[in-house]
Amino acid sequence: MKKEAGGILSWLIRCLQGAIVGTGAILPGVSGGVLCVAFGIYEPMMALLSHPIRSFREYYRMFIPILLGWAAGFVLLAGLVEKLFETAASVALMLFAGLIFGTVPELLKKSERSDGRQSWTPFIASMVLFYLLFSILAGGEGITLEPNSGWYFFCGLVWGLSIVIPGLSSSSLLIYLGLYQPMTGGIAALDFSVILPLLCGMFVTILLTARLVNRLFQQNYALVSRLVTGILISSTLLILPTSFETAGDLAAAVGCFVVGFFVARAMDAAQAKSPEKEIPT
Repeated sequence: MKKEAGGILSWLIRCLQGAIVGTGAILPGVSGGVLCVAFGIYEPMMALLSHPIRSFREYYRMFIPILLGWAAGFVLLAGLVEKLFETAASVALMLFAGLIFGTVPELLKKSERSDGRQSWTPFIASMVLFYLLFSILAGGEGITLEPNSGWYFFCGLVWGLSIVIPGLSSSSLLIYLGLYQPMTGGIAALDFSVILPLLCGMFVTILLTARLVNRLFQQNYALVSRLVTGILISSTLLILPTSFETAGDLAAAVGCFVVGFFVARAMDAAQAKSPEKEIPT
């Protein structure tokens, strides 16, 4: 009975994590790949995308709740997230930042366990360099493009990159191009003239890049995981709001950050008590 309860808890946590990844990917500034790294989904996802049949057969208990949660977050909650961002952007961003930062201690411990001899210099270097790079990319003025199937396919290509490359925020780039609101509106309305080219673009990007990323993890997990964690931290620092209209807004944002942080820590602790089979590194 205890083992069954642990399995149900692990399933529910994975479903929740998938929903957070799908929902967070809609938010401007938040990278779906970063959330995957934060929740320990990134490496299994790369294995699944590289060898779908073999990986799904072996790890389907992990993938099914993640995929169900992701679909709910990405499709069903797109409109809700868009409205939340319009009305309380700082609160939403601080909640997701808390969720991400709450997973960092466990990510660092996992990297240390994999190879304690690996230098932490790549971690620091990637954190600093990508913070500067993302800051430069975020500094430009936006333009407006006329949305059509070709541009929605391009949105999918970019979205696929934000999954494979943690820290690349597809939403921020699409806002810059004037494609973000038409795309999220189409997703919320279940408009398949938007959804189908978007999914096709994502598939093309993932097909071309997933095996390379998976091979890098297999060959030198400690090094690559520290590079990725550095990117995670640098990109998350950039989404932190720097101004608030009232003291109440500041208090609400800080409260959401704290809630997100401890929810992430609780999920890590719960998964540690109900271990599941992991993708070998």
